[in-house]
Formats: sequence, structure tokens, C-alpha cells
Amino acid sequence: MPDTSSGTAADGRTRDRVARLLLEVGPSTAVTLAARLGLSPAAIRRHLDAMLAEGAIMTRSARPAGPRGRGRPARLYQLTAAGHAAGPTAYEDLATSALSFLADVGGHDVVAEFAEARAADLERRVKDAVAEVEPADRPAALAAAMSAAGYTASTSQLPTGVQICQHHCPVQHVAERFPELCGAETAALARLLDSHVQRLATIAHGDGVCTTHVPLGDPVHADTHVLPAGGSPSAGSPTSISPVSRTLTTSTSAEGPAI
Repeated sequence: MPDTSSGTAADGRTRDRVARLLLEVGPSTAVTLAARLGLSPAAIRRHLDAMLAEGAIMTRSARPAGPRGRGRPARLYQLTAAGHAAGPTAYEDLATSALSFLADVGGHDVVAEFAEARAADLERRVKDAVAEVEPADRPAALAAAMSAAGYTASTSQLPTGVQICQHHCPVQHVAERFPELCGAETAALARLLDSHVQRLATIAHGDGVCTTHVPLGDPVHADTHVLPAGGSPSAGSPTSISPVSRTLTTSTSAEGPAI
């Protein structure tokens, strides 16, 4: 399949498609990207090399699924922070400044209240789509509704449950400064699914995707606790969010969480 793009404008459109696909499916090989976009391997590599030079993407070695054979391991391409910032993240500087002002004037309790109000707004926007399906179908319905809200979410089935992967965070750089946004969002997901969930990775914490694990079994109604990304709460003083679910935030590598 020859590359039909020509000129800067056409190249830019193709690279926008590459970036959007990486948002949707996460880290991918050149072969996968070429197949999904209908380009030749040579053409996709030209665009990937340009995006690497621009700092929009980065590479890492794929983790082998079985015994490693001879030859180099496959390379996976994924968006950098700059690549994510090229998505729908307008007004991040303004949002960060506004939250910093709130923290200075009213303390982080006020920021937490704002985060909870924002998560409640997301909850209101997607709850109908989740409520109208059977409990087993709710993670997929939630992922579809979140994609419509700009999170580019998908689900994958595991022996231990379902993972909801958010390949794009509209407030990535704001959440880096204010993890209250991630904690409130996770609590909202637990309420929507009527189940305890585990937040295993976040883009704001440097991971490739935001990953939320929904375990198998009946809904569990217990106290919700959120651990700070990459750390542990002080002894005997977890942060309580709501009486619906138990939520844990842990860190993983960019290769994704290990269950």
C-alpha cells in the first residue's frame, strides 16, 4: 500500500490520525499502526520518525508474551506528555492557576470539594447510559460514555475482572498538581458501577493509561479509601471519600498494570 500523503498539510493530518489512534488503543507497534491506518510499513515509519523527532511520541520495548526468541524485541510507540497535551486539553494553564489560587486561599479541602463537584458532574452525564444496562455490561457502557465525554476509554476482560482503560486524560497536567481530581473521579466510577474498584495507574502519575480494575463478584459496600499515587497513607489515617466502595491507587510501569 503506497503512502498517498504529500505535503505538510497531508502529513500533519496523517500524524494527527496516528496520535488519535495511540490515544484510543495505547502503546502499539509500527505494524499495528500501519494496518489500522492503511499505510505501508515504510510510510508509517516515516511519520513515526517525524513524531519522535518532534517529541510527540516515545518508544519502549514490548514485553514478550512467551519465551523470548532471537532478534530484537518489538518496539512500542506511545504518546509523550507533549503528545497527550496536543489532545483536547485547552485552558490547562488557566485551570491550574485557578486551583492553585483556591488552594492558597481556602486550602486543599476546597480543592477536594471542587474535585468532588467535577466528578459528580461527570457522574450525572454518564449515569443514565450505565444504569440502563445489566450490571455485567456496565463497565463497557461506562467506557463508551466516558469516550463520548473525551476520555477515550475502553475495556478489557481479565480472569480477575474487567479493566477500564482511559487512554486520554483531558486534565492530565492539572491532575499532576492536584491528585484530588483522580481520587474523586475514581470514587465516582465506583458509585456508577456499584462496586469497589482499584485505580492501578494514572496518566497524571506518568503511566501510559489510566487503568481502573473492576473485580469479579457481587458489589461490595464498604468505606472508600484513596491512597496517594506512588505512596501510602499515614498509619491509621486513610482519606475517606464515600461509603460506596473501596478504592486503592497504586503505581505501575508504563507497560501497564500486573494483576
